[in-house]
Amino acid sequence: MQQALPYINLPFTTTSNGGATTTAVEVPKLVAENAVVIFARSGCCMCHVVKLLLHGHGVNPTIFDIDEQNEASVTGELSKIIGIGEAKAAGRPQFPAVFVGGKLFGGLEEVMAAHISGELVPMLRKARALWL
Repeated sequence: MQQALPYINLPFTTTSNGGATTTAVEVPKLVAENAVVIFARSGCCMCHVVKLLLHGHGVNPTIFDIDEQNEASVTGELSKIIGIGEAKAAGRPQFPAVFVGGKLFGGLEEVMAAHISGELVPMLRKARALWL
């Protein structure tokens, strides 16, 4: 029997060195290296539902918890990844933001719609997040 992988929560911290800020966890690298990544607000019920749904399917997503202090920084990083400029505030990613196979899949509505229509499991298999 396959052994379960541990649940991972990654904090987002910034350090300042001579005026330049660097992130402790590189957001683009995190998205590119993991099959499923969830950017979630701490204590958000919609984020919790997405986590439970994916865990229920047997997916072990990388969870990136976001609090009020680092929300602007993470949103800016995510906007760069999906190609939205800083000027378009209306198109900025909302939380939970689910990335599957290195691409933004969407939030709770998109994940639930794919689950209900039966498209979620094949997509997770294609991203190599599921093996069965």
